[in-house]
Amino acid sequence: MIKIELRGIAKATAKGKVYYYAWRGGPRLRGEPGSPEFMASYNEAVEDRRAPDTARFRGVVAAYKASVEYRELADNTKRKWAPALDRIADYFGDLRITQFDRPEKIRPAIRRWRNQWADKLRTADLHLQVLSRVLSYAVDPLGKIAGNPCEGIKRLYSSDRSEIIWTVSDIDQIKAAACPVEVIHAVELAAHTGLRRGDLLRLCWSQVGNDAITITTGKSRHRCEVCIPLYDDLRAVLARIPKRSPRILTNSSHRPWGDESFGSAFSRAKHAAGMAERDLHFHDLRGTAATRFYTANLPVRVIAEILGWTEESIEKIIRRYVGRSAATRALIAHLNEAKR
Repeated sequence: MIKIELRGIAKATAKGKVYYYAWRGGPRLRGEPGSPEFMASYNEAVEDRRAPDTARFRGVVAAYKASVEYRELADNTKRKWAPALDRIADYFGDLRITQFDRPEKIRPAIRRWRNQWADKLRTADLHLQVLSRVLSYAVDPLGKIAGNPCEGIKRLYSSDRSEIIWTVSDIDQIKAAACPVEVIHAVELAAHTGLRRGDLLRLCWSQVGNDAITITTGKSRHRCEVCIPLYDDLRAVLARIPKRSPRILTNSSHRPWGDESFGSAFSRAKHAAGMAERDLHFHDLRGTAATRFYTANLPVRVIAEILGWTEESIEKIIRRYVGRSAATRALIAHLNEAKR
């Protein structure tokens, strides 16, 4: 048997499964390595790369994946979107682009495709979001279609988390359980800074100054910088974290956390604390920090600067994360103080 070495093939592992791609960022290959199906899909990918069919939707997906817009996405976003882009190319790739200019015909097909994940509403919405982004790219800058047929298709998942935050008792509960101290450090740091998980996990000791923590945010593609003042409680949290690495948060092996490994450790910690059924996400700790700042009577402008939010949208975000009851309590305290 002749063994053929294929150059440039990329390998990725997700949730225990191994996937192969014709090249890094290229289409996913079908079948097992060395099988006729695998070879055929590799040859198809190479041929499409040499002479893509610009009349087929697969060419639009390939163009988007090669675009500056896609390359500038956060690494975590690209990891989530790459499988969806492959499924989009597999399902819609052979359709002519002009078929997407007939909304009344293509929307039922889009809904049927989306409804494959009707039992996983967030997954269904993620796939619709990615398809919509590709179609928007086909509208502008490619100019292949006149409009985005995904517009008007409602998302399946909706959630109002405006009143869902980690209270002091919630944090005390997870601290009292037999949870890894490394996870507790992350929970406390999130509750005192309001930083997103990705920014927390890459936060370095060198970014802690004499008076503030200064870091660019991944959500803004590092164009926005936040400055979090080192108030006493935050200094106390940092003092409890041993300096084992340039990164502040590390795992039990004293190595920086990976996003997936931290997510798994956090889920286990919630389970150990008897909070597995509680609707509390790590991201809800941002609401805890916002509440802390807001009920301390910090001006909206200052909270916006600390959390990296715009002043124009800060009122909406305060309602979402702080919640009406917390805002009311803050106003009562403020009015009582003014009367005194």
